[in-house]
Amino acid sequence: MFKTFFKIGMFTFGGGYAMIPMIEEEVVNKHHWVSREEFLDLIAIAQSCPGVFAINISTFIGYKLKKRRGAITCALGTALPSFLIILAIAMFFHQFEDNPVVAAIFRGIRPAVVALIAVPTFNLAKSAKISWVNCWIPIGGALLIWLMGVSPMLIILAAAIGGYVYGSLIKPTE
Repeated sequence: MFKTFFKIGMFTFGGGYAMIPMIEEEVVNKHHWVSREEFLDLIAIAQSCPGVFAINISTFIGYKLKKRRGAITCALGTALPSFLIILAIAMFFHQFEDNPVVAAIFRGIRPAVVALIAVPTFNLAKSAKISWVNCWIPIGGALLIWLMGVSPMLIILAAAIGGYVYGSLIKPTE
């Protein structure tokens, strides 16, 4: 488990959401540690918990497999590569911070990171049965947060209330 999550932590750039395809490939498709449905549930739980998304999901998977030892093992495997990379960068950053080649590399990585985040977002939307009919909900929520400065907590609360009303009052009568 440590080796699997160390590899995920080492070779995935762009944060936790960019790690989703690689985590899914390893834990669902390759090792069969969790089912696809469980994985989607773990993503939802990891998103709603405070802390780093990738650490949260690796901790949950580790706990499911080997309880406390598994949770610690998977969390360390996920976090250690980033820690070592940041430590190395911090030690040597002053030597290349103004290097135009390094600046160009970072400018080139940005669009790739956007793609790494966009692909699992679309896959998750498809798995969560978000279609063209109801895609206005996440888009509207994102726009309210971004353009109007609405608190994400208010969006989450409104979505929870809307989901409850729809699920308990509207949908059964359709």
